[in-house]
Amino acid sequence: MQERELGKSGLEVSALGFGCMGISFGYGPATSREDGIAIVRAAVDRGVTFFDTAEAYGPFANEELVGEALGPVRDRVVIATKFGFKFDSGKQAGLDSRPAHIREVAEASLRRLRTDRIDLLYQHRVDPEVPIEDVAGAVKDLIQQGKVRHFGLSEAGVQTIRRAHAVQPVAALQSEYSLWFREPEKDILPTLEELGIGFVPFSPLGKGFLTGKIDEKTTFDSTDFRNVVPRFTEENRKANLAFVEWLKTFAARRKATPAQIALAWLLAQKPWIVPIPGTTKQYRLEENLGAAAIALTAEELRDIDRASSQIEVHGARYPEHLLKMVGR
Repeated sequence: MQERELGKSGLEVSALGFGCMGISFGYGPATSREDGIAIVRAAVDRGVTFFDTAEAYGPFANEELVGEALGPVRDRVVIATKFGFKFDSGKQAGLDSRPAHIREVAEASLRRLRTDRIDLLYQHRVDPEVPIEDVAGAVKDLIQQGKVRHFGLSEAGVQTIRRAHAVQPVAALQSEYSLWFREPEKDILPTLEELGIGFVPFSPLGKGFLTGKIDEKTTFDSTDFRNVVPRFTEENRKANLAFVEWLKTFAARRKATPAQIALAWLLAQKPWIVPIPGTTKQYRLEENLGAAAIALTAEELRDIDRASSQIEVHGARYPEHLLKMVGR
């Protein structure tokens, strides 16, 4: 697989990364340890070198699984993880990006990941109680100690990105971006381009909706995060099918799947964008990685833009309490 540099950071990764969250958290019951390790190693075998996890996924279980899966190939891969939450009895209990806590989390993540360095350490969500300069300074110290290689932010707003970058260069911003959510194009992408920061879109397939396999009749497991996402109410799913139906027709003309076109579209936006689709299924992994070989023409990109701009997406991408934590 082709490689891409995240901005001007010098951090080179496969053009498509692998989001590991769903193996342990978020989309129904956790996958078995054996199956989780198998899908991560299958991604390595297919040329993926960029793996995304976080202490919050599980919590903690996902880092442990990723550490075990990637141990044999540690020097061939780039591992990203995140800090920024506090936990009580295994559940998230608010934000915590105090420098002392960042240091504690980094040490714990290193142990769980079975490694001596974290390639990319993100602040998971901006903590309004801690100046971002203090956060960036704490990560800068970890970089100087050799425990972290690069600093990242997740779901941060433009001013936060600029302030952090002035203290410690930000290698990458991770935020939601897809044909189903194009808000980053307004202010975020121009800022990243100006500053030389890479962009790592999560949910590049709209939390599965852009695969074309979900409709208004689909039911989710009781532990699936999508049950509380307004965009995934039965009524909104029905309204949102219009664009997916268009995407299916377009994909069929290209002898591709809707998911492949959605990922190829993202790859075509900027050379420093690296989406991180996740899956627990081998066939879906093969499908996603096939997107890297699809080159969309300028005319096809215009067709996709036109269709996407004409169709209103119904429902917010997060419930209200989570929306308050993004774009700070």
